[in-house]
Formats: sequence, C-alpha cells, structure tokens
Amino acid sequence: MLQLIEFLPFVAFIIAYTMNGHVINVNNFHYQFDGIYSATAALMATTILLFPMVCIWKRKLEKRLLWIFAITLILGSATLIFHNPLFIQWKFTVIYWIFSVIILGSHFFAKKNVIQSMLGQQIEPPDSVCKRLTFIWGGYFFLVGALNLVVAYHFSESTWVAYKLWSSLAYTLIISIVTAVMVAPHLKVETGNSDTIE
Repeated sequence: MLQLIEFLPFVAFIIAYTMNGHVINVNNFHYQFDGIYSATAALMATTILLFPMVCIWKRKLEKRLLWIFAITLILGSATLIFHNPLFIQWKFTVIYWIFSVIILGSHFFAKKNVIQSMLGQQIEPPDSVCKRLTFIWGGYFFLVGALNLVVAYHFSESTWVAYKLWSSLAYTLIISIVTAVMVAPHLKVETGNSDTIE
C-alpha cells in the first residue's frame, strides 16, 4: 500500500503531461497545461504533499525518501526556472545511480548490506544469495539509470514519457520476479508451535 502511495507523484506527472494544451477555467482562475513543465510542477506538488504523510505513516524519516524529495525539488525547480526538461529527465537517473552506489557500497563497506536489511527477519537467505542479489539490484539500478539517459537524449520527449511509464512497470515486475524466485526457497513460515521451517 505504501509503495503505491509513493508512486502517486509519477502518476500525477503522467496525467499532467497527457493534458498538454487543455485549459482549466474556474471563476477567475485560468490555467493551460504546458507539457512537461506542467507535469514537472505536478510531480513536485504531489511529492511535497505526500512526503510528510509517508513520514507520519512510517513514524520515521527515511533517508531514501529524503533523497528523493530533495532531488525532485532541486531538479524540478531547475526545469521550471531554466525551461529545460533535461533537468527533470536526469532526476530519475540520479536517484537510480544513488541507489546503485548505496547498494553496492553496503556490500563492501557495511557489516550488513542493504539487501539483507530489506529482506528482514522473515527471509534469511544464505550469504551467497544475498551477494548475488546485491549485485543484481546494484546493476539493475545502474542499467535503468543509463537507459533513461539514452532515451532522453536520443528520442523525442513524448517517447521518453511513454518509456518512463511502461518501463517503470516492466522493470519493477522483472526485478521483483527475479528477487522472489531467489529468496522463495529461504522464506520462513511460522507454525502453530511458533517454530519456523524452510
């Protein structure tokens, strides 16, 4: 449920982009949607609204959410101020590459890597599986970030927006399936005697 809520800013971005050219007239208020710039404003506004709600829901301030919040506002503002869509297009790559560095860095420099922390106590795969997942997720975020720039620089803006929509769904599904297949054999199931089995 929480992941769906965190996805809402991107949904707002897509909706605002598809309304390019539409005009809203309410009393004395007049606004015409302006493609990626209106979409960027919608992304920023939704992020600002949802950020405190998610923090209250989780009862803590996650560094991941703080990074996303800050990068969205900084690069979104740059897009609107300089009227250049490349800033908001870079936003996704910057976030993906930060995640890649954190995941891979935790493997080499932390006692417990990010993947192990994400899996929690209910799933305790062997270190070899965690290691493979670490490199898979780290490589995944790096590759997705790189592909985002390829599409942004070599294809039209509308193609990039369509790519972001469908690739976000497809890539998330693929990496989730790969992860589930790798960790499923190590899932702990509670029994009536409070024991666990693998």
